[in-house]
Amino acid sequence: MIDPGLLLYALVWVSFALGHSLLAAAPGRRWLARLAGRGDRLTYNGIALLHLALVLGCGWLWLGGRGAFVFPWPLDILRGIAILAGATVLLIAGRSYDPARFFGIVQLRAQAPERDLPAEPLVTSGLNGVVRHPLYLGLLLLVWGDVHAPLTLATASFATLYVLIGIQFEEKKLRRLYGPTYDAYRTAVPMLIPRVAWPRLAGK
Repeated sequence: MIDPGLLLYALVWVSFALGHSLLAAAPGRRWLARLAGRGDRLTYNGIALLHLALVLGCGWLWLGGRGAFVFPWPLDILRGIAILAGATVLLIAGRSYDPARFFGIVQLRAQAPERDLPAEPLVTSGLNGVVRHPLYLGLLLLVWGDVHAPLTLATASFATLYVLIGIQFEEKKLRRLYGPTYDAYRTAVPMLIPRVAWPRLAGK
């Protein structure tokens, strides 16, 4: 039998994914520009934040009262390492981006919506030289490290699915913006899981 609370939580995650993706697409961006002008990015972030808060609140309402998991201590240590690694990745990777533009301050100062500003330079150094989406990697490490109950397990699962699908749309946009440069970067650098360079044995 399907768990009603889990099903409802999945549905509100679907609503978030659809809403976020529609607003991120070109028609959604045009609508936001007509609605808010130079405040389009700020409005986009505000809608996304409120929608996500509603989703997480619904999850807490439907799944929050369920008991916590009991893990063996080595797994608890791994969870702690994942949380620390995720936070570290987010802090380091975030330095490669312009927070003022991400939050919409640059657009307000320029008195122009996001679509009228030139594209940001493609960052391929630092953690972006290890994986193409270090911010998503940091987020996934955080949510999976925090898994300790049915609610957090469901949240980590739905967030992972959303990220994996969302990356496909984001990469299409990046390929349109940067063309062959992004294609070469995409070939050279993995999406989320860093490549491990195993040492070669002598004589091989």
